[in-house]
Amino acid sequence: MAYDKFTVLTSAAVPMPIENVDTDQIIPARFLKATERTGFGDNLFRDWRYNGDGTPKKDFVLNNSIYSGKILVGGRNFGSGSSREHAAWAIYDYGFRCVVSSFFADIFKNNSLNVGILPVQVSPEFLDKIFKAIEADPNTQLEVSLPQQTITILATGEQESFDINGYKKDNMINGYDDIDYLQAMKTEIQSFAAKSLY
Repeated sequence: MAYDKFTVLTSAAVPMPIENVDTDQIIPARFLKATERTGFGDNLFRDWRYNGDGTPKKDFVLNNSIYSGKILVGGRNFGSGSSREHAAWAIYDYGFRCVVSSFFADIFKNNSLNVGILPVQVSPEFLDKIFKAIEADPNTQLEVSLPQQTITILATGEQESFDINGYKKDNMINGYDDIDYLQAMKTEIQSFAAKSLY
């Protein structure tokens, strides 16, 4: 399943300075019955967003209208816990295209890259600068450049680089998942296969 191409994203950000956010908090297990990647955004952080009667919790950041954007900024160790890929699906389906943290659980990081979410790992110091910038101005803009592998706080010009696997980087720039990548190489694969028969 292809997803949106990712090159440069300029957006406001939603701050969630909570450490050790695990995948069961991102998408509770009771919502994992579907096998399609759609519809999970409605239940993103379900138990943090809503009361038992379904009314929104006023103090949760996703229910605060002053925050918006396609970038979620989380605390250290984001995406820990089980390997459920539905956590990444829920974040993508909600509308986020990038998650920023000072540390990601490896499985969550890979699941995110597989569905078109860019996990940007920054230093704790730079993460703190981002949180402070958003606190000072909820509309502050971040620029995430995948080709340059940089994230910039536009109001101050402060910037930091991030790492990403080259294969995953190319896939995200082209909007490919693993199957799309192979299909894009179909001619080369057929040529190689033909040569290998002789």
